[in-house]
Amino acid sequence: MPESDNMEHLLRDLIEKVEVLTKVVSIQVAADKSTTERARVLKMAGLDNQTIADILNTSPGTIRTLTSNLRGRGRRE
Repeated sequence: MPESDNMEHLLRDLIEKVEVLTKVVSIQVAADKSTTERARVLKMAGLDNQTIADILNTSPGTIRTLTSNLRGRGRRE
């Protein structure tokens, strides 16, 4: 059992570090963009609304609205 507990601890640690790296890279990639553009870039990168909201310091509902509006505009153009 101790090995199992140690493995779980290592996996949790790894997940936390990957989440931090994701946030740092995401912030750098679109640093000079508007919130809408940053949300679009992160959505296109495959991140979910909650993760994007955490990165951009907003709510998942806001991200859903921003990315929904972008999809709507793409169909009309």
